[in-house]
Amino acid sequence: MERRHFIHTLAATAAGGMAATQGAAIAATATPATADASGAVARAQLAALAQKMTEPVLTNMAAGTLKKNFNLEVSPTWDGRDKGVAYLECFGRLIAGVAPWLALPDDGTAEGRTRKRLHQLALQSYTNSVDPSNPDYLLWKGPGQTLVDSAYFTNALMRAPKALWEPLDARTKQRIIAEIKSLRRIEPPYINWMLFSAMNEAWLMSIGEEFDPLRMNVAIRKINEWYVGDGWIKDGEAFHFDYYNAFVMHPMLVEILDVLEAKKGAFWNGKPEELRAQAIKRMQRYGEHLERFVSTDGSFPPIGRSLTYRTAAFQPLALLALRKQLPQSLPEGQIRAALQAVHSIIWSAPSNFTKDGYLTIGFVGHQPELGDWYSNNGSMYIASASLLPLGLPPTDSYWTAPAQDWTQKKAFSGARFPKDYPVNY
Repeated sequence: MERRHFIHTLAATAAGGMAATQGAAIAATATPATADASGAVARAQLAALAQKMTEPVLTNMAAGTLKKNFNLEVSPTWDGRDKGVAYLECFGRLIAGVAPWLALPDDGTAEGRTRKRLHQLALQSYTNSVDPSNPDYLLWKGPGQTLVDSAYFTNALMRAPKALWEPLDARTKQRIIAEIKSLRRIEPPYINWMLFSAMNEAWLMSIGEEFDPLRMNVAIRKINEWYVGDGWIKDGEAFHFDYYNAFVMHPMLVEILDVLEAKKGAFWNGKPEELRAQAIKRMQRYGEHLERFVSTDGSFPPIGRSLTYRTAAFQPLALLALRKQLPQSLPEGQIRAALQAVHSIIWSAPSNFTKDGYLTIGFVGHQPELGDWYSNNGSMYIASASLLPLGLPPTDSYWTAPAQDWTQKKAFSGARFPKDYPVNY
């Protein structure tokens, strides 16, 4: 199948069947390279992608058959760790990205019916994930990688507590709490991993459970110490020119500080509300850089580690859009158009998915050689982080605002566009 037709097929035939009329409308109005950025089309395409990404995982995990049916793929340079970590990576990363979408109120639309069904599958998946008698009980007693993906597992519960946490039965809730607390046995290295420990503690704090303030506060301090300026944060003592500011640093810091401020948590010689405001401003500045990375056709620089996380590189813009916190310099219609172009050019390759519908290792398509020593196909589900705007209802201004060209489209067409200057916060 030619790449330029794949996104049309994706929208029309996503597993479980969005309405055929919706798919036909997408196919008639969109092409990957010059995607029509009208709100209805952009949302329909993103919802179809969310369903295609989500359906095989949740359908199997809710049935206790994910481990049976999810054929693992690991990087050629795999380091030999227990491959069982892949299932927690797959579910935890996926659910963190689609949680706000699943939390939307039920409605009678084709998307709404699909979303309602996936929501119920997600709840059963959470139950199975911590049930030792279930075949899909996750690797909670596993290696250090378990800490990483537990943070995405809890991040989803923070992003959609009423949809994903509150409906769970009491036994499942207690099992989740116990598993998360048990991960305090894992000492995070002084890199982005500190935020994974902090995220778990922030989630415990958010539900009124006993938490460790030291794991939160030290992580916040270290991230702020590693801030190098103009929206960029080092990953430990060394600066890396990659997308870890998007994958981990900015989003997790802001969401941890959300809880610390809301719960009036203690922070020695500091005010959580001021730290949160500062973190949001820095993420907005980093978002301005990300927007300028988007080329006229939706491509962006293939730089750094974990390149196979694909569109997760744009999590900060997606999260800012969801939170209605995009900076004034980035209008909603402009970001929607830019992200639609990014999704079109990345997801137009059929080999992004296996014949069974699971993600493969790659950047645009199946490119296993791009994997890192820690990469498996479960890791790839962090790409769902770019789907966060789906948590905004179709009537939201993000979807109804007129489409606008993004910076590179303006620049390379000879149109007026704003210059860029560093910030000092």
